[in-house]
Amino acid sequence: METQTQLAQALTVTKKDRSRALWGSAVGSTIEWYDYFLYGTMSGIVFGPLFFPSADGTVSQLLSLATFALAFLVRPIGGVIFSHIGDRIGRKQTLVVTLTLMGVATVAMGLLPTYAAIGVWAPILLTVLRLMQGLALGGEWGGGLLLAVEYSPKEKRGFYGAVPQTGALLGLALGNIATVFADSIFPKEQFLTFGWRIPFLLSAVLLGVGLWIRHRVDETPSFRKVKAEGNEKRVPLVETLRHHWRAVLIAMGAKVIETSTFFIFATFTVSYAVSLGYERSQVLTTLLITAVLGVPSMLAAGALSDRIGRKKVFLAGTVAVMVFILPYLWLINQQSVLHLAIACFFGFTIIWPTYGSILGTLIAESFTPDVRYTGASLGYQFGAAIAGGPAPLIATALMAAYSGSFVPVGIFVIVCGCISLVAVSFSKDRHNQELD
Repeated sequence: METQTQLAQALTVTKKDRSRALWGSAVGSTIEWYDYFLYGTMSGIVFGPLFFPSADGTVSQLLSLATFALAFLVRPIGGVIFSHIGDRIGRKQTLVVTLTLMGVATVAMGLLPTYAAIGVWAPILLTVLRLMQGLALGGEWGGGLLLAVEYSPKEKRGFYGAVPQTGALLGLALGNIATVFADSIFPKEQFLTFGWRIPFLLSAVLLGVGLWIRHRVDETPSFRKVKAEGNEKRVPLVETLRHHWRAVLIAMGAKVIETSTFFIFATFTVSYAVSLGYERSQVLTTLLITAVLGVPSMLAAGALSDRIGRKKVFLAGTVAVMVFILPYLWLINQQSVLHLAIACFFGFTIIWPTYGSILGTLIAESFTPDVRYTGASLGYQFGAAIAGGPAPLIATALMAAYSGSFVPVGIFVIVCGCISLVAVSFSKDRHNQELD
């Protein structure tokens, strides 16, 4: 009788609970991605000359982008560590830890001396802090997603799952706002001296806001149910690899096109466009506007997936980006701000949201609640490590190897799309079904 009462309490969800969960998921996700993408933006602008100086500008740029990619290699480790806690102790406590870890690492970057001040210790410490960011995001994404998905009604799960996914675009937009603001109020020399630090230091304020909101959110109904029934797994990772390895592989494959194109659009575009002669502020402003416009597109795509299914929306978006990637690069290569805006609008505002919005829901629906944090994090973070972090580095290296031709970059994205098409074709569409 007592167990039934506990179970009934676990499944009781009010509109206020759902509202708090959505806010907690969206705001926390936005802050985490702000911190994470800020590094990517700065790696394409200032980290090369300040922390990895070289007589060859391309070498300096590649070293900077390599540290950007390195964090993706530790994201699966963060996913394993924090998802174990999330499936054993709870989503809420884990999310507080990951948000704190990310905020502290980002603020520390803003205080870090450059190579000119402390020599080789500068890139070493910067890399360590970047690895901390990778660990934090590895644990954050799964928890932030489940906070929304596990509170959602079944008929709106795609929409709810799209909300934390918008954190990627909102975080990128906030990072670009902070960077453009700092870049506009300081002359170039002062920006390279201390102006670039301001966006990193602002993370301290965002951290305080995020923690306050997260503390107001209760544990998710799915996890409360697992606790009430005593179904926590002793080692969720072992259970996941033993019984859910197919779902992990599908999630990894699905992640490939989402993460590779995002970082081509958000990170590689900055360094590529600047190298072609665009003003840095023009590129960042364009990305800022198109990222913000992409938020309603993501919510609309999530809602559409609730009506016609996740797979149809995801596969259509994947095919669209494979077709558009070469025109996207050609438009940027025209060295016209109008062409740049058109490219980013169709790539970032229209196409990417179709699969970026529903990837999280598609993955979460593939796992049972006792291992959902672990399974979702493994698939997502290993997929990111394979294709997301290396994408700007691969694209830059391909451009250098083929005398500035963008065609090999387009072929790379098309290959990523093929991988995701195959993976998602094996997934089960569970829209409008009960989650647990």
